[in-house]
Amino acid sequence: MRATVRIERFADQGRCVAHIDGRVVFVRFALPGELAQIELDEPHDREGRFWTAEVVDVLEASPDRCEPAWPLAGPLSSGGGVGGADLVHVTRSGQLRWKAAVVSEQMRRLGHVDRSEVDVVAMPGDDGRGGLHWRTRMELVADDGGRASMRRRGTHERVAIDTMPLATESVLAAADAAGIWDGGYEPGATIRVVSPARRETADDGDTSSVRARDAVLIDGKLVAGSEPIHEKVRVAGRVFRYEVAANGFWQVHREAPAVFASYVRGLALDALQGRDDAVVWDLYSGSGLFTLPLALTVGSHTRVLSVEGSKTAVKSARRNIRHAGADEVDIRCGDVAKVLSGLSGDRRSPDVVVLDPPRAGAGARVCRILADHGATSIIYVSCDPASLARDTATLRTLGYELSSLRAFDAYPMTHHVETIASFVAVPRP
Repeated sequence: MRATVRIERFADQGRCVAHIDGRVVFVRFALPGELAQIELDEPHDREGRFWTAEVVDVLEASPDRCEPAWPLAGPLSSGGGVGGADLVHVTRSGQLRWKAAVVSEQMRRLGHVDRSEVDVVAMPGDDGRGGLHWRTRMELVADDGGRASMRRRGTHERVAIDTMPLATESVLAAADAAGIWDGGYEPGATIRVVSPARRETADDGDTSSVRARDAVLIDGKLVAGSEPIHEKVRVAGRVFRYEVAANGFWQVHREAPAVFASYVRGLALDALQGRDDAVVWDLYSGSGLFTLPLALTVGSHTRVLSVEGSKTAVKSARRNIRHAGADEVDIRCGDVAKVLSGLSGDRRSPDVVVLDPPRAGAGARVCRILADHGATSIIYVSCDPASLARDTATLRTLGYELSSLRAFDAYPMTHHVETIASFVAVPRP
């Protein structure tokens, strides 16, 4: 079923809102203010609160609309449909406005705080690259013919591809050297290519083989290159070195580790106001991206507690901390809430808490534990504005106020956005 609608406003998940006979329709590849012909997804006659649809023709275009830089990720009606770049039809400045509007709306609706002016920061170098070539990790799946492919949005159909424009040039070079576009894989096999961001060393331009610092994995098994992956991150003039499992989590944007770690460090210094003997918690700490700068550049006697649930990430973090000489770090492996509930000793009462939870957020239980342990300052890193907003509402009921909020466009061409918020405990009367 097709219909002509006026697009009204931004929504989440890369969609916009329109109405048909009073029913809400969430429309992909639309922009507010546009008059567009849309096609409803099947089944379109189902009962429920809303429908979903996709633009098939734009009758009156927004000034923020542009030709997709990667047509394969555009609308189905234009031969696209591959997921992974749902804002590919939006200008770079329009993407920042979109993300600012979504963060502001989620904080208002779910967090019950008014943040009408949210600052969304473009990552260094992205405008010059047109929002492309930022991913240091690329994961594909083999189609029925054994070729590298991506799933068509909303289906199980796999579309064979011969490049991935969001991946960095070094990831694509590693993919070319490994011959992943040539096919020959078992249908359904996962293909992962990893190449670290190279700020400290020049690329020698050799594409004849996969470099030792890169990794190509098929179904989790290394077939070219080496692991662990060696990442370098410059914070406050110091280069921190990290070993990360090739299949492990690491901030995917080439600039994100340095940008986020520097910003979090600055917030921690502001919160501590010159104290050099503070207790800092780093929760959901991964391989230690924040742990090392917090331990080694925030006060000469800072004591850090690091908590992470992944055994693989904790193994990497322990190695990274040992190599960096960060002696005042206590690393715990386990569920964050359980570890903190059984905590005792001189790290029990944190001055600053940094947390970077998974997309679902920290949740009410962890928020209550932070308050019960007397955390005076909380720095919350989030990849999902909705979960941040929900936890914001919980923290406000526990006596914290939101003191700052900044968003980072660490996922260009997609609806995803990274936010870093800081909270302070309000003195009780």
